[in-house]
Amino acid sequence: MSTIAPAQVAPAAARDAVRRPHAPGAGRRRLRRVLLSALALVASLVWVFPVYWMILSAFTPSAYLRSKDPQLLPVHATWVNFSRVLEGDGFTTALRMSLAITSLTVVLVLAFAFLGALAISRWKFRGRKSFVLAVLFIQMLPAEGLFIAQYKMLSSAHLLDSVIGVTVLYTAAVIPFTIWMLRGFVAGVPAELEEAAMVDGLSRTQAFLRITFPLLAPGLVASGVYAFLQAWNEFTVAIVALPSPDRQTLPLWLREFLTASVNRGVDWGQVMAASTLIALPVIVFFLIVQGRMTSGLVSGAVKG
Repeated sequence: MSTIAPAQVAPAAARDAVRRPHAPGAGRRRLRRVLLSALALVASLVWVFPVYWMILSAFTPSAYLRSKDPQLLPVHATWVNFSRVLEGDGFTTALRMSLAITSLTVVLVLAFAFLGALAISRWKFRGRKSFVLAVLFIQMLPAEGLFIAQYKMLSSAHLLDSVIGVTVLYTAAVIPFTIWMLRGFVAGVPAELEEAAMVDGLSRTQAFLRITFPLLAPGLVASGVYAFLQAWNEFTVAIVALPSPDRQTLPLWLREFLTASVNRGVDWGQVMAASTLIALPVIVFFLIVQGRMTSGLVSGAVKG
């Protein structure tokens, strides 16, 4: 009986270590992923660079900003530009004005849009489709076409240069799209969940608050972010509703700040510092709600 030498027997580990030939097209797919990743990285850098340049310029003295050789690193970082903006006239007043208007707008938009989305999604009534089409049609109207009517309305109601007057205009402008956004979230929550909770002994209100409302929280956060951005960055309506220099929001204040600096030579360091301060609350708000906002946007995209 013949024997096989141990050297002729390949160990199992050695056999498993032998490389198998690549599947057809594997290298091409890997190259495609690398190219797409590189393209995404370049696009991200292009998008981030203006923000980085704004923040870098805010910390750079004006003498270095006017230099012919731009510096891409904060070599001469200073807080002088921020201190001058904060100590200047009007910034604190404009900040309080923007915070008051934006906060009221977000609360009112979420309250009314939520009720409107519930009515569209949960109840069938005559004129329901017409109401939905009207919501979309109103959203397509240009804001500039309503300026004269809005000014006359606020003037007759003595609401010019007031937080309430601007909040009413912002709320009316943001509600249509917010209703359409929340409609998808409400329709994605089955009404059978409330009915099952009512069978277990809960009232309709208790079933809604304990079952349905927590499931709609991501949608409310996503809608709140939209309302916050629209109210915080709005410029054209504020020009009409806030004609007085001492009753301005931050975008209007920034325009006046830039106009005043033109007469004495634009101090781009202070302008960039002011722009950074205006963008800071938006960044903080995003950091607070980013988790809920992401899940809310994904949920709204797949539920109908």
